[in-house]
Amino acid sequence: MLNILNPTDSTSRYTTNIDGGSHWSVLVRRGVNLRLTDLEGGANVGMMFYNPVWLSERYNAPDTLKCQHTFKLTQGNCLYSDMGRIFCSIIEDSFGWHETMCGNAHAQHVSKKWGGRDYQSDRNAWQQNGYDSFLVELAKYGLDRTAMVANVNWFSEVSADDNGNLKLTRQSKAGDAVTLRFEMDTLVVLHTCPHPMNSEATYPKKPIRLEMFKGEPVTEQDECLNHCAENRRGFENNALYLLGA
Repeated sequence: MLNILNPTDSTSRYTTNIDGGSHWSVLVRRGVNLRLTDLEGGANVGMMFYNPVWLSERYNAPDTLKCQHTFKLTQGNCLYSDMGRIFCSIIEDSFGWHETMCGNAHAQHVSKKWGGRDYQSDRNAWQQNGYDSFLVELAKYGLDRTAMVANVNWFSEVSADDNGNLKLTRQSKAGDAVTLRFEMDTLVVLHTCPHPMNSEATYPKKPIRLEMFKGEPVTEQDECLNHCAENRRGFENNALYLLGA
């Protein structure tokens, strides 16, 4: 339960459910954990990260994958900014594979797959797309499409065939969860729209639960810190940035 008189209380916890086909954003403070839970199975959560002090510092998917020698994101991995700092670390993950290569569906993709709907005509039954969802949230902070970066798609696994073609091969089941520990103050922008490679017969509106609560301090034995040498350097970059804070 969130302590409205003292939100820094270590027992405070914020919980909300976000419907499928929605968008949301929040400033997550350093030392706070954010847990996403798929409530029904088949969810997709697109997410981007920004430094709220310098919004030009953003999530860098290529560096995140390259420096950790991986194609997927899972427990033990860190998510990097384009300044070599770590926005957050994945400290728990029951799904085991999250992709950061495929981006978002656009309005024309959703219309082609599931038919065109808009809010003016269909109200809450309309079918939102990830790209426009991000733009709505970015506008709240004075940002536009030029601030868009390659996003994470939580709960979506993709694989490549022998010719390098990507395919959505697996999505999470009900109850799957991933927990992010934030290593610096971060503006989090997210949507719950379908993955761009989703081929279900009907528009998948899959809800998630989002929880935020105080995390445990990083120790010398931390899995994410010790995942690879580059992660340790990333934490060192964070320490310099946070010196005196």
